[in-house]
Formats: sequence, structure tokens, C-alpha cells
Amino acid sequence: MTNILLILFFVLIFLLFFYSKRNNKSSKKTKISQTYVPFLKEQEFNPDISTDNWDLHKLRLNKFKRSQYKGLTFFVSSENKIYYLSEEGDKVYC
Repeated sequence: MTNILLILFFVLIFLLFFYSKRNNKSSKKTKISQTYVPFLKEQEFNPDISTDNWDLHKLRLNKFKRSQYKGLTFFVSSENKIYYLSEEGDKVYC
């Protein structure tokens, strides 16, 4: 009788151990963090943050005389003409 109880005890311990390991693996989930997108106010006050918003780009050009739009920095000249610098360093007017 004691042998049967002892075997039953070990079987229960084994099942509990196996079940707890299985639940730990299924509960571990990777968190996918979203890419950082600056808030609109932060973009509005920082012309060095690239934007795809045309209206925000125009607002920053008027306010700071420069703005990054789709990865390219645009400037406003003293004659109020908009330009960007080419790879060679030449001004390209729009």
C-alpha cells in the first residue's frame, strides 16, 4: 500500500512539474514595441524632425526658415525662395 502511495505521489509531482513548465512557456509572449513617432506638437517645434505632413512642413518653413520634409532639409533664403542642398552642396531652388 505504501509503495502505491509513493508511486502516486511521484506521478503527481511529475505531472505538476510538467504542467507548470508548459504554462510558463505559453505565457511568455514577446512584446512588439511600436516605432517612435514624435507627437505633432514636438514635430511642430522641432524643424529637424522629418515629417510627411505638407501643412506642418510649410508651417515650420514660415516659423524657422528651415524644415525637414521626407528626409530632406529645405531652407528659406533671404529672398523668400525655398531651396535644398544637393549632395554636391549646390542650392537647388524649388
